[in-house]
Amino acid sequence: MEKKRTGFIILISLIAALGGLLFGFDTAVISGVVPYIETYFDLSSTQIGWVVSSLILGCIVGVLIAGAPSDKYGRKKVLSTAALLFVISAFGTALSKEISTFVIFRVLGGFAVGIASMISPMYISEIAPAEHRGKLVSLNQLTIVIGILIAFFSNYLLSGVGENNWRWMLVIMAIPAGLFFIAMFFVPESPRWLMVTKQNEKALKVLTRINGEKNAKEEVETIQKALQDDSKPRLKDLLNTNIRKALFVGICLAILQQITGINSIMYYAPMIFKESGLSTSDAILQTVAVGVINLLFTLIAIRFVDKIGRRPLLIYGSMMMAISLLLLSIAFFMNWEGIWKLIFILSFIGAFALSLGPVTWVLIAEIFPNRVRGKAMSVSIVFVWISCFVVSLFFPILCDKIGFGFTFLILSMISVVSFLFNMKFVIETKGKNLEEISI
Repeated sequence: MEKKRTGFIILISLIAALGGLLFGFDTAVISGVVPYIETYFDLSSTQIGWVVSSLILGCIVGVLIAGAPSDKYGRKKVLSTAALLFVISAFGTALSKEISTFVIFRVLGGFAVGIASMISPMYISEIAPAEHRGKLVSLNQLTIVIGILIAFFSNYLLSGVGENNWRWMLVIMAIPAGLFFIAMFFVPESPRWLMVTKQNEKALKVLTRINGEKNAKEEVETIQKALQDDSKPRLKDLLNTNIRKALFVGICLAILQQITGINSIMYYAPMIFKESGLSTSDAILQTVAVGVINLLFTLIAIRFVDKIGRRPLLIYGSMMMAISLLLLSIAFFMNWEGIWKLIFILSFIGAFALSLGPVTWVLIAEIFPNRVRGKAMSVSIVFVWISCFVVSLFFPILCDKIGFGFTFLILSMISVVSFLFNMKFVIETKGKNLEEISI
């Protein structure tokens, strides 16, 4: 019976985490598309920055809007809507003949990414048993990096299919998006959302399937106590003393996850490798190695996030990121061979995948009280995408103006800031029920 419940919770977590796979694919696929649409649409470096970052504008809107409907209609319906938007975006960008049309459908895809980036980890955190919540929420990050790897690998395989190769790179996302939409019919609604909306019997049934009858009844009582204040959450509630610090931590984690430079590599990896003298095809192949390392170290993080804890992973991961970026900066200054640049990039990716990558999403999904979780996560994740937008827009411009060496040196210094922040402000949350966590 225990194995059956474990299998059930893993299955529904994986289905919800398909939103993360599409999130990863849609954000990373552009890295292989850029070298071809740069020529097709005759884009400048500034226009490339806007094309890549246009998805992020949609993400910001998606995150801002997703909280209210997820609180009103439930997590399932909102995730299903995101799946449909992914399908529309895939076909829309692939069939675009003008850059304006391309950007419109890319923004629509960003809207879906924003929804998935918020609701998928929220849903998993609300169904997961406390002792396994870190692993299960980290599944969302695992599917993100799998989506990134699939995007990198499919870009490489499709790079030689002719002048329309970039269109095939984009449209392939419609396949997992369709599967995600269908699979969402087979998962239960979040038990915590059901209780917030006074559907206690349905919530008990879901929790019984997840935790067993005895534990389910105890958890229902715990959630009921936490929900005694039945007033509707408002944005100004986030400024309450007992929430303010958690919001500060959530926002800072969100910003630091992005401005340390992960997506400068994910979005522009072929451009970075081409700077080392590789052809476009070989540069895209190198991105596959980035995706593989990202996946391997995310698996390690999932293995240890509930054993070692969130805080140690963040601290040591940030330290390794800073060192890797510093060495990468030196490699560009000294014009070392491309293999050294690849090694330092992979070292940075591994450190990020072990720490800020998955652990940021875990903490943002678990540090806020049930009643305001939707709105608090919205605010935090908006800062993920604002920061991502800034990085993706200005990275190619910075590299053009001050060079790769100085750009990566700046990112290394930001990773040092991340290390210091995690040392001072992040608390350990492993093994605690959502209702027990207090920052």
